[in-house]
Amino acid sequence: MHEQEFLTPEGLKKLEDELEYLKNTRRAEVAKRLHDAMEEGEVEENPEYEDAKNEQAFVEGRIMTIETILANAVLIESKGPSNEIRLGSRVKITEMDTSEKDHYVIVGSDEADPTGGKISNESPLGKALLGHKLHDEIMVQTPDGPIKYKISHISNK
Repeated sequence: MHEQEFLTPEGLKKLEDELEYLKNTRRAEVAKRLHDAMEEGEVEENPEYEDAKNEQAFVEGRIMTIETILANAVLIESKGPSNEIRLGSRVKITEMDTSEKDHYVIVGSDEADPTGGKISNESPLGKALLGHKLHDEIMVQTPDGPIKYKISHISNK
């Protein structure tokens, strides 16, 4: 049995679009590359054929991965009261020692993109934030030691 995959509506749409592209466009492009490489003759020592085969395996693997994620997807509904952090919440936190502020959206692991402001509910910071309320202080263990944060904004819109 597969684990639930938590996705925002945007993340769900992005995966559905990628799956459609892979199935309807990319798959045909790779098949044409394979066909063209096979028509060149000897396939055993043909780098184009090997590359096309590898790409085909990657595309088919990605299709299977996305289908599994979508089959186990649980849509994150972020509507509701803004008093507690949960999946889909947009939060603003302030590092207590440096006063540095960061904005994040708490998402499932398949959507996580820390540089894009999306952190996984399974990450140390994501886990620490879940269930907390406005103005709570949390402690997060990092490789460089513990860091203390204060929650300065929560939005569940």
